[in-house]
Amino acid sequence: MGNIRALDREAMVDAILLIDKPLGWTSFDVVAKIRNISGVKRVGHCGTLDPLATGLLIVCTGKMTKGISVIQDADKEYEFECCLGASTSTYDNEVPPTIFVDTSHITKELIIEKAKKFVGEIEQVPPVYSAIKVNGKRAYALARKGVEFELKSRIVRVNSFVISDFSPPNKITGVISCGKGTYIRSLANDLGTELGVGGYLTALRRTRIGNYLIDNAFEMK
Repeated sequence: MGNIRALDREAMVDAILLIDKPLGWTSFDVVAKIRNISGVKRVGHCGTLDPLATGLLIVCTGKMTKGISVIQDADKEYEFECCLGASTSTYDNEVPPTIFVDTSHITKELIIEKAKKFVGEIEQVPPVYSAIKVNGKRAYALARKGVEFELKSRIVRVNSFVISDFSPPNKITGVISCGKGTYIRSLANDLGTELGVGGYLTALRRTRIGNYLIDNAFEMK
């Protein structure tokens, strides 16, 4: 749809804006940029995307911020890339991997079979490097300070976990459709654990929130 700067200011007032969040930006960076471009003070996003993820971020302005909770509750779809045979403390490539394991015995058929275990309502432990609050503090802030704490598992819903391709010895690509609160990083880590070799997320792109699609999103530059 082009660059967000091509929109008139009037079109950004009381609006639902679909943004293709760039790599490295936080969700709050996008909100701040929209606030600056539009001149609207009431601006909020409908579901955080990690800085290392790209794709659909929905930003509401003015009166439309009242509908944020409804959009946040919608199902989401992601394209992902995962590396097997190693693990990281963040469950993604923010930090270097450790504990390397041989993956020569892994096949696409085995990966598909193991991925089926994560479809439906499942118990999931969020990553310690997440925005979840622990005693009023963000978990990632505590983790980076070396504070020890434990996050409780919770029930999340995975609608589908499709393995699109496996490039031996360790690269997986696929598509996941899921409900609110599901961490794709945790799914990558848990799939690697289930396979007995470890795994971590190397790329993530959100392509859908409810009926809103990334194909209709504005670029943010």
